[in-house]
Amino acid sequence: MATIELTNDNFTEHIDENGILFVDFWASWCGPCQQFAPTYEAASEAHPDITFGSINTEEQRELSAAAGIKSIPTLMVFREKVLVFSQPGALPAAALDQVIEGVRGLDMADVRREIAAQQGEAPEA
Repeated sequence: MATIELTNDNFTEHIDENGILFVDFWASWCGPCQQFAPTYEAASEAHPDITFGSINTEEQRELSAAAGIKSIPTLMVFREKVLVFSQPGALPAAALDQVIEGVRGLDMADVRREIAAQQGEAPEA
């Protein structure tokens, strides 16, 4: 699957509808963003079961601000509507592959219990 363009209009929809969603925040003037783009696109082609989206921070300023983007590129990953990874900086292909495999291997029941514990809530059964 090719990388899809995410906007303020479709961002929430893609989080809701995709089991795993990778999001690359970038800008055309950003050298590291341009270096990371082919690596990200290659990963999107190699992993068709995962949705890869990109957000142009220049065109989607409101969305970028809401996500707290302070440095680009920034990679965020959502799994089952939960933000499970967020890191600024361009990743080499091997590191991106590690993130992909790590996200696939997450036990989301454990993740949800950990979030509930951090928020002082009772864990879900």
